Amino acid sequence: MTAISPQAQASPPTTRRLGWWRARQLQGVLYVLPTMFIVVVFFILPILLVGQMSASDWELLRGNNGLNFPDNYTAVESNSLFVGAVVFTITYTVLVTALLIGLGLGLALLVQESGRWSGFLRTSFLLPVALGLASASLLAWGLYSPAIGPINPMLQLAGIIDQPLSFFGSPLAALMSTSLLIVWKYAGLYMLILLVGLQAIPDEVLEAAAIDGAGRWQTFRRVTLPLLKPALALSLILAVTGSLLAFDQFFILTKGGPDNSTVTVVQLIYREAFLRLDLGTAAALSIMVLIALLVLNTFQFRALRGDRTT
Repeated sequence: MTAISPQAQASPPTTRRLGWWRARQLQGVLYVLPTMFIVVVFFILPILLVGQMSASDWELLRGNNGLNFPDNYTAVESNSLFVGAVVFTITYTVLVTALLIGLGLGLALLVQESGRWSGFLRTSFLLPVALGLASASLLAWGLYSPAIGPINPMLQLAGIIDQPLSFFGSPLAALMSTSLLIVWKYAGLYMLILLVGLQAIPDEVLEAAAIDGAGRWQTFRRVTLPLLKPALALSLILAVTGSLLAFDQFFILTKGGPDNSTVTVVQLIYREAFLRLDLGTAAALSIMVLIALLVLNTFQFRALRGDRTT
């Protein structure tokens, strides 16, 4: 009778474990494949194509006429609307971000405690988020219109104004009117984000601060705000990114007017691509915006989350 070595006895279980592990790996790859396909087709490949366009003399109707790097990037600086679009976009971003986060935090504090009307108020504040931005912009255009809008007749009836107001007649009026629309539409979203952050703060921490004699303002400044940093970081990144990429509201409400004073960077990209038919310059602008967003969002995330590299 031939003796079986320990190595031979251990081989089949080892082989089975190895086969099971490979099957699990294959299963994981199969689960990931659909997401990988979406990321590659709808994110990576378009970015690579835009990068190629930005380094080429690429016209919308004639296609690629060859490389011309860095002409598209230098052409951006000579664009008469570029500096104004950047300044206006930054101004709009600072204004809207401050209003959204400030109002969102105020609404979150208002509905934080469960009460008789808290559910109704939360739903009411969140409802405008469900409306599409283009639809909301068209609704605002109708409300602001001196011809068909109800705002001017109501103000005249109340005796506040004598003549109908032009809500887009000056750069400041156009900026404030559009910002008001965005705040009305998205304040509920930031309320929800910050409300989740507030509810994640342990009650024991707030009770300990109260026992130590901290007032409501001291508790808010020294306890609530530091523990709310993750929610504030997310809110800030969303607000800044959305504002820097503003397009629909200005395209519908102001068309860049008056006198190109409300042209955003994304509107400038649209003009270069679909009005001047210069995809190369539009792609160069897009790459510059993408790099700016990556740098800005990384800085915001690290600053607010308090991340430290070791």
